[in-house]
Amino acid sequence: MFEKLKQFKDLRDKAKTLQNALSGKTITEEKNGIKIIMDGNMTVKSVAIQTEMSREEIEKKLPDTINETIKKTQRLMAEEMKAMGGLPGMN
Repeated sequence: MFEKLKQFKDLRDKAKTLQNALSGKTITEEKNGIKIIMDGNMTVKSVAIQTEMSREEIEKKLPDTINETIKKTQRLMAEEMKAMGGLPGMN
């Protein structure tokens, strides 16, 4: 039982280390006149939209740009996890 608790603590510690490492990284996606900056923990830091775009254009293009930013962030998360040797118990 104590071994399971130790494994859980190790997993939690490693996840916290990963979260801290990712918070210092940023991902920028610029597409269709929309620029999104997100940190490695998937928190949107900024959104910039060209002023000449209509509301309809923004509504049409924004989801795609957000989704691309999320995909890039997920790839970064996977790379960071791999660099850290993965998470214990997830091998």
